Amino acid sequence: MEYSLVCHNLYAFSFSPVKNKLFLLGIMFLLWVYMLYSCVGYCATMPSLVVDNYRGKETGSVVGKRIENNGRGDLMSRLLPRPQPWVDIESDYDETSVRTSSRDLLNNDIDAYRGAEDWDEMRGEGQKVPEPGAMSSFSNGSGSKKLPQAIIIGVKKGGTRALLEFLRVHPDIRAVGAEPHFFDRNYENGLEWYRELMPKTLEGQITMEKTPSYFVTREAPARISAMSRDTKLIVVVRDPVTRAISDYTQTLSKNPDIPTFESLTFKNRTTGLIDTSWSAIQIGIYAKHLDNWLQYFPMGQILFVSGERLISDPAGELGRVQDFLGLKRIITDKHFYFNQTKGFPCLKKAEGSSKPHCLGKTKGRTHPNIHPEVVQRLRDFYRPFNMKFYQMTGHNFGWD
Repeated sequence: MEYSLVCHNLYAFSFSPVKNKLFLLGIMFLLWVYMLYSCVGYCATMPSLVVDNYRGKETGSVVGKRIENNGRGDLMSRLLPRPQPWVDIESDYDETSVRTSSRDLLNNDIDAYRGAEDWDEMRGEGQKVPEPGAMSSFSNGSGSKKLPQAIIIGVKKGGTRALLEFLRVHPDIRAVGAEPHFFDRNYENGLEWYRELMPKTLEGQITMEKTPSYFVTREAPARISAMSRDTKLIVVVRDPVTRAISDYTQTLSKNPDIPTFESLTFKNRTTGLIDTSWSAIQIGIYAKHLDNWLQYFPMGQILFVSGERLISDPAGELGRVQDFLGLKRIITDKHFYFNQTKGFPCLKKAEGSSKPHCLGKTKGRTHPNIHPEVVQRLRDFYRPFNMKFYQMTGHNFGWD
């Protein structure tokens, strides 16, 4: 009798509906806690997985191993076939080998001097260049860093610095001050390194950069196209003869002992044969360089700004640029005044300042006197290339 009573009580306890529900709820609660714990642990590892996957690092957490290229895993550089070796007229800025050609040494001096100016500008703006591999905190509530939607790709000594400074007045344009040289010198650092250089932008703002040497770098069009085929390109062009003299003047101010402009211009002064191996001459053959860009970008995605009109009518040229970028014409005549001393327009109010602003002392140098015969020989040399350039762009820049 006692045994039956005990069994009956155990049976009632074990199969009580209330107890069963509590038991099941307890199990479900434990399972929920376990799943939540597992999810938190997994999510904590997600940022590194995304970064590793994007940058192509070999890691067991990423599905599919990627082949490393020279220790770096830039996805875009692996998808894009590596270009064939090509001697870029501005790519030997850090050569350490001794050359016998005075023109090659001069080109090295030009690039070294330009690089020093670039970094001085960057330091002056309080920007910091990240080490390769540094990651950006893409968003912190005050905008995010994006790859540029528009790039000023050239040309050197054409007026690119003036154009960039003028554009930065526009509230919908954010641009890095110094020249990144990503698509010509630092491509192996990867797109994340490049993105880290960019300023933060808000929704609707355009990210920009300018590096004039891109226009003459053979690999640059393919690399920019691989980043984004929708990138808008801006080229500031100037009379190639005046541009070459300005290029030489910049180098002369740094190194007064360089050969004369005349001796560098000709392979043989007697025959009048122009030496196109000198970068100052070669950059001005615009038609040749543009042909390379048209293999990757349609003409409608490239805007050509006149360096001469950027001086004589800055508001007019800035209006064309703002239209090209799809922006409201905010930069107008009221933003400029002409500086008689420097000989070019300056901003009445620069970005983030209430004071007038002109470009630095390295801009507007006085050109040396070049013999008229040398100038005429150069004009004769450039004339057929200029005509071809006019045909390609559909615009006569009036250099002849």
